[in-house]
Amino acid sequence: MTDVASALRVAVDAFIEFLRVERQLSAHTRENYRRHLGEACRLLHEEGLDDWSRLSAAAVRRLVVRLHRHGQQAPRSIATKMSALRSFADYLVRQGVLPANPARGISTPKQGRPLPKNLDVDQVYQLLNLPSSEEPLVIRDRAIMELFYSSGLRLSELVALNVDDLSRHDRQLRVIGKGNKERVVPVGRLAIEWLDKWLQVRPQLVSGEEPALFVSLQKRRLCSRTIQQRLASWGTRQQLAAHVHPHKLRHSFATHLLESSGDLRAVQELLGHANLGTTQIYTHLDFQHLADVYDQAHPRARRQPDEPSDATPDDA
Repeated sequence: MTDVASALRVAVDAFIEFLRVERQLSAHTRENYRRHLGEACRLLHEEGLDDWSRLSAAAVRRLVVRLHRHGQQAPRSIATKMSALRSFADYLVRQGVLPANPARGISTPKQGRPLPKNLDVDQVYQLLNLPSSEEPLVIRDRAIMELFYSSGLRLSELVALNVDDLSRHDRQLRVIGKGNKERVVPVGRLAIEWLDKWLQVRPQLVSGEEPALFVSLQKRRLCSRTIQQRLASWGTRQQLAAHVHPHKLRHSFATHLLESSGDLRAVQELLGHANLGTTQIYTHLDFQHLADVYDQAHPRARRQPDEPSDATPDDA
C-alpha cells in the first residue's frame, strides 16, 4: 500500500471509530463500511486522488462508471458502496475537510425489483392441509400459518402479538409494524377458527400470566427462529417443492389478494407499507388498466358535457 493510499485510509479509520462511538453501529455494520470504503480508496487513488479534500463529483461519477464497467459489480452492490461513500463524505463535511458532499445526487445503475417468490393457491392449500391432530404444537403451527396467509403479517409482527391484540368477535387484529406504527388488519374465517382452537389448548403450555399469543414448550413467547424452522419443516412434511418461510406466506397473501381485487391501495394498507412503490413489486399492472383508471378518475381526462368528442387542429 502506498503512502497516499494509507493517508486516504486514515480518514476512513477515523470515520469507522465515529460510527462506533457516536452512532453505536454494530461491528458487522462497521466492517461493511470499512470494506466498501477500502475499495473506494483503492479505486479513487488509482484515478489520481491523493487527498479527500480533492474529492469531486466528477471523481465520484468515474468511480460509479468503473464499478459498473463490464458488469463487474451488480447494481445493488454499487448502490451499497455509494451509500457508504455518501455517509463518509457527510462526515468529511462535518469535519471541515470538504465544503459540500460531492457524492450527493450522483445516480447509480438502476436496480431491478424482482417479484418476490410466492406459493400458488394450490400450494398454500397443500401446506395448510395438516394431518388431523389434537397435539397443541400442531394446532399452534396451523394457526400461525393460517394467520400469516390470512393477514399478510411480517414475522416480527407475528412474534410480537399478544392475546389481547386479537378481537375474535370482530375478526380483527392489532399489529405493531415497522417504525412502531400500529394498524388493524382483518382476520379470515379459517384463521379465526384455528386461532380459537389454539387458544383452547394454549393453557396446556403456559399460564394466564404470559401475554404472548404464540408460546413455546418452554412456556414463553415463541421466537422468530423457531417459527422459521417450524414452517420449513412443515413445507417438507407436506411435500412442497418450494422452501417455506414466513415472508413467502406474506408474499402469497399480497399476490393472491392483488390478483383477485386489483386494489393496490388496500393491499398497501394491509401490508403496512409506508410507500405505494413498495407494494407495486407484487403486481404487473398493464398500461391499459392504468389508462382506464386515469380516464375514469382524473378531472382533466373526463370529457365535459359541452366538449366536442374530437378535437381538430384548429382547436390547438
